[in-house]
Amino acid sequence: MTKLDIFSDPICPWCYIGKARLDRALEQRPDHPFAIEWHPYQLNPEMPRDGMDRRAYLEAKFGGKEGAVKAYMPVVEHAKQAGLEIDFEAITRTPNTLDAHRLIHWAAIEGKQTFVVSALFKAYFVQGTDISDAEVLADIADSADMDASVVQRLLASEADVQEIRDRDAAAREMGISSVPTFIVGRKHAVPGAQPTDLWVKVMDEITAQMKGNA
Repeated sequence: MTKLDIFSDPICPWCYIGKARLDRALEQRPDHPFAIEWHPYQLNPEMPRDGMDRRAYLEAKFGGKEGAVKAYMPVVEHAKQAGLEIDFEAITRTPNTLDAHRLIHWAAIEGKQTFVVSALFKAYFVQGTDISDAEVLADIADSADMDASVVQRLLASEADVQEIRDRDAAAREMGISSVPTFIVGRKHAVPGAQPTDLWVKVMDEITAQMKGNA
């Protein structure tokens, strides 16, 4: 197997689109060579723990309402092309994603990581849910057949908070400055929401190399 490390944030629309495009490629190659692991990268590491009003956040980030609308137009277009639903009207708050990343970390231990990542994207982009809320995260854990009561206890503690912060900082030190960033075989960094065809090509090349080395 070839390691595919994905640096992502559950509130990053390009990460949502990038995952959908990768998923299409994986569907086309069910015997794909990838062993996938998701890694934490907070778009807003300085975000208050209880988040902030989304409109205020976007207007501050993009210099007013017009700038925010302009920045998000390509997102809407590419999401549609990827067959994804995004309900920006439903999203009222921009959450701090530290606890969501803790949940993804715990899901990895149980082999449920990709399911939880998908559920977080859906909760945020489709349902407009606040994914910094412990109840919401416990429900997502439950839907992944994880023990929701254990997850709630962990979220109420400082368990793995520093671990996530350290891994986020390490990603930045490696030179990752935007997400999604995919690292293929621990060597090749592929930034951005890449098209499905590219992933199919990469998988075919890796498979051919593996057969050649067998």
